[in-house]
Amino acid sequence: MDEKEILKKIRQIDIFSNRLVNTVFGGEYESVFKGQGITFDEVREYQPGDEIRTIDWNVTARMGQTYIKKYVEERELVMMLLVDMSASTAFGSVSEQKAEIAAEIAALLAFSAIKNNDKVGLICFTDSVEHYVSPRKGKRHVLRVVRDILRFQPRYSGTDISMGLKFADQVLKPHSVVFLISDFMDTEYQKRLRIMSKHHSVIAIVLKDRREIEFPNVGLVALEDTETGERMVVDSRSEQIRELYAERNRQTSAVLQQEFRSSQVDFVEIQTDESYVIPLIRFFRQRQARS
Repeated sequence: MDEKEILKKIRQIDIFSNRLVNTVFGGEYESVFKGQGITFDEVREYQPGDEIRTIDWNVTARMGQTYIKKYVEERELVMMLLVDMSASTAFGSVSEQKAEIAAEIAALLAFSAIKNNDKVGLICFTDSVEHYVSPRKGKRHVLRVVRDILRFQPRYSGTDISMGLKFADQVLKPHSVVFLISDFMDTEYQKRLRIMSKHHSVIAIVLKDRREIEFPNVGLVALEDTETGERMVVDSRSEQIRELYAERNRQTSAVLQQEFRSSQVDFVEIQTDESYVIPLIRFFRQRQARS
């Protein structure tokens, strides 16, 4: 996209995300991510029904009547958007590439966070960490995050999820919320994912394009791996080849889901030719029901 298209896209995302956050997502986000503890607020006189364990005995002794300590929830959280920008995310068989869908999802999550006074940061990675924006608050900051994703031009084509996770763990304080947005065309990141999930609340958002799941019958097709450059020609007229392709992707998806479960990582699967809103709402509500 050129600069004019990017600015138009940002305005569209801004309007759409704000509307969704104000009507649905703001409350869903707050109910799921409640903060990481409580902090002392003030003391007040004891009232019937108050918890006896909250009595402030020092103040009670000085004042000659019973006072209790009042606490408030420590609401502020840090959300880190960890976005895969490798060459495979530049693919899209419908109107938008996976990278563009990632930007829209990131915007929706980020606007939900700032509505609840949380901070938002960004890490763009390929087979190295290429871009980092430290967590901050405010709408202007969120629009900068969205703009950075849409404008991002990766220097490398490969994918190293483990490296992205390691970097995030180094820059984040404990108990942050990490949304890992990727097509997960990578291996050997499971150990780092398990480590990350012990320190933070990690949610994997898996982006899929239908042509990566199903092979259409369109005759001879020249395929190229966008990350390795490897090329091959496939005869898609063969029912056996199409079924093998579909079966391979079913197996890959099943293994990926098992890896998430074993790492205690929640996940959301999103197809680029379908609305991402419904899967995200379903995720928030399911997670809330478990809490």
